[in-house]
Amino acid sequence: MKALLIAASGMMAQELNVEVISNNIANMRTTGFKRQRAEFQDLLYQDLRRQGASTSDTGTVVPTGVHIGSGVKTAATPRVMSQGNILMTEKDLDVAIRGDGFFRIRMPDGRTAYSRDGSFERDSIGQLVTVDGYIVEPGITVPDDARAISIDAEGLVQAFVATDSDPVDLGQIDLARFVNPAGLESIGDNLYLETPSSGAEQTGTAASEGYGMLQQGYLEQANVNPVSEISELIAAQRAYEMNSRVISAADEMMQSTSNIT
Repeated sequence: MKALLIAASGMMAQELNVEVISNNIANMRTTGFKRQRAEFQDLLYQDLRRQGASTSDTGTVVPTGVHIGSGVKTAATPRVMSQGNILMTEKDLDVAIRGDGFFRIRMPDGRTAYSRDGSFERDSIGQLVTVDGYIVEPGITVPDDARAISIDAEGLVQAFVATDSDPVDLGQIDLARFVNPAGLESIGDNLYLETPSSGAEQTGTAASEGYGMLQQGYLEQANVNPVSEISELIAAQRAYEMNSRVISAADEMMQSTSNIT
């Protein structure tokens, strides 16, 4: 009975939907996290009677036809790259992006990764790094005797060194943009990699046209709405239950058929 396979595909689709929602909820407090959503497509149809088929010698045709679907499949789980809330932390090396763009992060293997997580630190030699120790491009080193560090909206990093009354420029934090940021590959640790789907990176200065501005002493929170996620979870659970009932109904119909004597 095809209903069994169709309903099974629906249950598997909703199981994946729940997994996506659970991951969103689990990362509600993850800095810079971008929520995902599950998208589905219907499967191939069996044509029992094609629309447009001729039904007589006089040229009359079938207006609609008869088509039986095969169920559902997962098409994609794209990330929603909307802005998350900006939360004040009062920490000098915390930086939030308000608008479009990603921080450029140098991986240990030489690749460039991208992140919205601006919770930066200083390593043993004063370099600006992520919490995992990855260097923030283009590689900015803060002197040991720096008294205060400032990062302006355009990403210019300055520090008051020793007893100097004027700040010293340490470097510029540039941002990267992509034609299709949802096409970036997530590799965990709040990092993404460029893919053919995302397009090549476009680097530029923060607060310039098309790029977001930086805010020192703030962090971007996850763009997960708990109320929406719970609503989606309930809807997915009900859809799963309805598909399971279809399997029970199909089983009962088959049992009735087998009991005919």
